[in-house]
Amino acid sequence: MAPTATELRVKELLRAKQWTTKILAEKTGLSESYLTHIKNHTRRWNEDILRRLAEAFEVGPTDMLTFRKRLILERKERLQQRSEPVQPVVHAKMVPVMKEIPAHPSPYTNQVTQLTTGCKDQFIPVVGFTDPDMFCVKLDSGVLRPEFNKGHYLIVSPAAEIFSGDLVAVEYSDHGRLHRQFMYISYADGFIVLEAPNHKQAPVALTKAKGVYRLIGKMVLRYQKID
Repeated sequence: MAPTATELRVKELLRAKQWTTKILAEKTGLSESYLTHIKNHTRRWNEDILRRLAEAFEVGPTDMLTFRKRLILERKERLQQRSEPVQPVVHAKMVPVMKEIPAHPSPYTNQVTQLTTGCKDQFIPVVGFTDPDMFCVKLDSGVLRPEFNKGHYLIVSPAAEIFSGDLVAVEYSDHGRLHRQFMYISYADGFIVLEAPNHKQAPVALTKAKGVYRLIGKMVLRYQKID
Protein backbone atom coordinates (compact mmCIF):
# COMPACT_ATOMS: atom_id res chain seq x y z
CA MET A 1 0.00 0.00 0.00
CA ALA A 2 1.34 3.43 -0.91
CA PRO A 3 2.23 5.78 1.91
CA THR A 4 -0.46 8.25 2.97
CA ALA A 5 1.59 11.16 1.65
CA THR A 6 1.40 9.73 -1.87
CA GLU A 7 -2.27 8.78 -1.98
CA LEU A 8 -4.13 10.05 -5.03
CA ARG A 9 -7.36 12.03 -5.05
CA VAL A 10 -9.11 9.66 -7.43
CA LYS A 11 -12.21 9.09 -5.30
CA GLU A 12 -12.65 12.82 -4.66
CA LEU A 13 -12.21 13.76 -8.33
CA LEU A 14 -14.56 11.00 -9.50
CA ARG A 15 -17.20 12.46 -7.18
CA ALA A 16 -16.56 15.97 -8.46
CA LYS A 17 -16.82 14.86 -12.10
CA GLN A 18 -19.73 12.51 -11.33
CA TRP A 19 -17.90 9.72 -13.12
CA THR A 20 -17.89 6.00 -12.48
CA THR A 21 -14.71 3.97 -12.34
CA LYS A 22 -15.72 2.54 -15.72
CA ILE A 23 -15.73 6.01 -17.32
CA LEU A 24 -12.30 6.72 -15.86
CA ALA A 25 -11.01 3.39 -17.19
CA GLU A 26 -12.16 4.35 -20.68
CA LYS A 27 -10.43 7.73 -20.45
CA THR A 28 -7.14 6.41 -19.09
CA GLY A 29 -6.87 2.94 -20.71
CA LEU A 30 -6.43 1.41 -17.25
CA SER A 31 -8.49 -1.47 -15.91
CA GLU A 32 -11.41 -0.86 -13.58
CA SER A 33 -9.98 -3.25 -10.99
CA TYR A 34 -6.63 -1.44 -10.96
CA LEU A 35 -8.34 1.94 -10.68
CA THR A 36 -10.43 0.61 -7.78
CA HIS A 37 -7.22 -0.28 -5.95
CA ILE A 38 -5.76 3.17 -6.68
CA LYS A 39 -9.00 4.79 -5.52
CA ASN A 40 -8.92 2.80 -2.27
CA HIS A 41 -5.17 3.38 -1.80
CA THR A 42 -4.37 -0.36 -1.89
CA ARG A 43 -1.99 -0.32 -4.87
CA ARG A 44 1.06 1.73 -5.73
CA TRP A 45 1.21 3.93 -8.81
CA ASN A 46 4.00 5.26 -11.00
CA GLU A 47 4.67 8.41 -13.00
CA ASP A 48 2.85 7.11 -16.08
CA ILE A 49 -0.28 6.31 -14.05
CA LEU A 50 -0.14 9.76 -12.46
CA ARG A 51 0.13 11.42 -15.85
CA ARG A 52 -2.82 9.49 -17.32
CA LEU A 53 -5.05 10.28 -14.36
CA ALA A 54 -4.10 13.96 -14.39
CA GLU A 55 -4.86 14.25 -18.10
CA ALA A 56 -8.21 12.49 -17.65
CA PHE A 57 -9.25 14.80 -14.78
CA GLU A 58 -7.70 17.84 -16.53
CA VAL A 59 -5.59 18.83 -13.52
CA GLY A 60 -1.88 19.15 -12.91
CA PRO A 61 -0.04 16.00 -11.80
CA THR A 62 0.80 17.47 -8.40
CA ASP A 63 -2.85 18.36 -7.89
CA MET A 64 -3.61 14.62 -7.90
CA LEU A 65 -1.73 14.19 -4.63
CA THR A 66 -3.62 14.38 -1.35
CA PHE A 67 -0.74 16.05 0.44
CA ARG A 68 -0.66 18.67 -2.33
CA LYS A 69 -4.28 19.53 -1.61
CA ARG A 70 -3.57 19.78 2.10
CA LEU A 71 -0.64 22.11 1.42
CA ILE A 72 -2.83 24.33 -0.76
CA LEU A 73 -5.56 24.50 1.89
CA GLU A 74 -3.05 25.21 4.64
CA ARG A 75 -1.46 27.95 2.54
CA LYS A 76 -4.86 29.52 1.88
CA GLU A 77 -5.66 29.46 5.57
CA ARG A 78 -2.36 31.14 6.43
CA LEU A 79 -2.87 33.80 3.76
CA GLN A 80 -6.41 34.40 4.93
CA GLN A 81 -5.25 34.85 8.50
CA ARG A 82 -2.60 37.32 7.36
CA SER A 83 -4.93 39.26 5.07
CA GLU A 84 -7.89 39.53 7.41
CA PRO A 85 -8.52 43.27 7.61
CA VAL A 86 -7.93 44.92 10.93
CA GLN A 87 -11.17 46.47 12.04
CA PRO A 88 -10.62 50.20 12.39
CA VAL A 89 -11.43 51.85 15.66
CA VAL A 90 -14.52 53.97 15.08
CA HIS A 91 -14.53 57.18 17.06
CA ALA A 92 -17.86 58.87 17.67
CA LYS A 93 -18.06 62.63 17.37
CA MET A 94 -19.72 64.17 20.39
CA VAL A 95 -22.22 66.70 19.06
CA PRO A 96 -23.53 69.41 21.43
CA VAL A 97 -27.23 69.31 22.26
CA MET A 98 -29.34 72.46 22.47
CA LYS A 99 -33.00 73.39 22.31
CA GLU A 100 -32.93 75.93 19.49
CA ILE A 101 -31.14 76.48 16.20
CA PRO A 102 -28.00 78.60 16.62
CA ALA A 103 -27.83 81.58 14.28
CA HIS A 104 -24.21 81.02 13.27
CA PRO A 105 -23.05 77.49 14.21
CA SER A 106 -19.46 77.12 15.38
CA PRO A 107 -17.85 75.31 18.31
CA TYR A 108 -18.05 78.50 20.36
CA THR A 109 -21.59 79.62 19.49
CA ASN A 110 -22.85 76.06 19.86
CA GLN A 111 -21.47 76.00 23.39
CA VAL A 112 -23.08 79.33 24.18
CA THR A 113 -26.43 78.13 22.79
CA GLN A 114 -26.12 75.00 24.94
CA LEU A 115 -25.77 77.14 28.05
CA THR A 116 -28.52 79.61 27.21
CA THR A 117 -31.02 76.85 26.39
CA GLY A 118 -30.34 74.81 29.53
CA CYS A 119 -28.37 71.97 27.92
CA LYS A 120 -24.99 72.42 29.56
CA ASP A 121 -22.67 69.41 29.08
CA GLN A 122 -25.24 67.53 26.99
CA PHE A 123 -23.80 65.74 23.96
CA ILE A 124 -24.90 63.00 21.60
CA PRO A 125 -22.52 60.56 19.81
CA VAL A 126 -22.50 60.65 16.01
CA VAL A 127 -20.45 58.37 13.73
CA GLY A 128 -19.53 59.12 10.12
CA PHE A 129 -19.39 62.91 10.19
CA THR A 130 -16.48 65.24 10.85
CA ASP A 131 -18.12 68.66 10.48
CA PRO A 132 -16.77 70.66 13.48
CA ASP A 133 -19.82 72.97 13.46
CA MET A 134 -22.43 70.20 13.79
CA PHE A 135 -25.10 70.66 16.41
CA CYS A 136 -28.09 68.76 17.73
CA VAL A 137 -31.47 70.29 18.41
CA LYS A 138 -33.57 68.50 21.00
CA LEU A 139 -37.22 69.21 20.24
CA ASP A 140 -38.80 70.59 23.40
CA SER A 141 -42.33 70.65 22.04
CA GLY A 142 -44.56 68.83 19.59
CA VAL A 143 -44.72 71.72 17.13
CA LEU A 144 -43.28 69.57 14.31
CA ARG A 145 -45.68 66.67 14.81
CA PRO A 146 -46.66 64.25 13.41
CA GLU A 147 -43.31 63.69 11.66
CA PHE A 148 -41.16 64.79 14.58
CA ASN A 149 -42.14 64.50 18.22
CA LYS A 150 -41.11 66.09 21.47
CA GLY A 151 -37.83 64.59 22.65
CA HIS A 152 -36.52 63.80 19.17
CA TYR A 153 -32.91 64.79 18.44
CA LEU A 154 -32.22 66.38 15.04
CA ILE A 155 -28.53 66.31 14.06
CA VAL A 156 -27.63 69.21 11.75
CA SER A 157 -24.49 69.65 9.65
CA PRO A 158 -23.78 73.15 8.27
CA ALA A 159 -21.22 71.63 5.88
CA ALA A 160 -23.57 69.10 4.26
CA GLU A 161 -24.66 69.75 0.66
CA ILE A 162 -28.35 70.61 0.43
CA PHE A 163 -30.76 69.30 -2.21
CA SER A 164 -34.47 69.70 -2.90
CA GLY A 165 -36.47 67.66 -0.42
CA ASP A 166 -33.98 68.01 2.44
CA LEU A 167 -35.01 69.20 5.89
CA VAL A 168 -32.94 72.27 6.68
CA ALA A 169 -32.40 74.70 9.51
CA VAL A 170 -33.09 78.02 7.82
CA GLU A 171 -33.39 81.67 8.75
CA TYR A 172 -35.68 83.76 6.56
CA SER A 173 -37.63 87.00 6.60
CA ASP A 174 -41.35 86.96 5.85
CA HIS A 175 -43.22 90.28 5.81
CA GLY A 176 -40.52 91.86 7.95
CA ARG A 177 -40.57 89.08 10.56
CA LEU A 178 -37.47 86.93 11.09
CA HIS A 179 -37.97 83.18 11.40
CA ARG A 180 -35.41 80.51 12.28
CA GLN A 181 -36.81 77.01 12.06
CA PHE A 182 -36.75 73.60 10.38
CA MET A 183 -38.31 73.54 6.92
CA TYR A 184 -38.28 71.31 3.86
CA ILE A 185 -36.63 73.05 0.94
CA SER A 186 -37.31 72.87 -2.80
CA TYR A 187 -35.32 74.71 -5.44
CA ALA A 188 -36.90 76.39 -8.46
CA ASP A 189 -35.75 78.92 -11.05
CA GLY A 190 -34.99 82.15 -9.23
CA PHE A 191 -36.53 81.19 -5.89
CA ILE A 192 -36.89 78.51 -3.23
CA VAL A 193 -39.95 77.05 -1.55
CA LEU A 194 -39.95 76.29 2.18
CA GLU A 195 -42.55 73.95 3.66
CA ALA A 196 -43.15 73.27 7.35
CA PRO A 197 -42.90 69.59 8.43
CA ASN A 198 -46.25 69.82 10.22
CA HIS A 199 -47.95 71.29 7.10
CA LYS A 200 -49.85 73.71 9.34
CA GLN A 201 -48.69 76.79 7.48
CA ALA A 202 -48.72 77.67 3.83
CA PRO A 203 -45.49 77.09 1.89
CA VAL A 204 -43.21 80.10 1.71
CA ALA A 205 -41.73 81.10 -1.65
CA LEU A 206 -38.61 83.26 -1.41
CA THR A 207 -36.49 84.79 -4.12
CA LYS A 208 -32.81 83.97 -4.17
CA ALA A 209 -31.95 87.60 -3.51
CA LYS A 210 -29.23 88.18 -0.95
CA GLY A 211 -30.52 88.71 2.57
CA VAL A 212 -33.92 87.09 2.03
CA TYR A 213 -32.96 83.77 3.60
CA ARG A 214 -29.93 81.95 4.98
CA LEU A 215 -29.45 78.21 5.09
CA ILE A 216 -27.89 77.26 8.43
CA GLY A 217 -27.50 73.52 7.91
CA LYS A 218 -29.06 70.26 6.82
CA MET A 219 -30.55 67.59 9.08
CA VAL A 220 -28.38 64.53 8.49
CA LEU A 221 -29.60 62.27 11.31
CA ARG A 222 -32.57 61.93 13.62
CA TYR A 223 -32.53 60.07 16.92
CA GLN A 224 -35.65 59.00 18.71
CA LYS A 225 -36.07 59.93 22.33
CA ILE A 226 -33.14 58.36 24.19
CA ASP A 227 -33.33 59.78 27.68
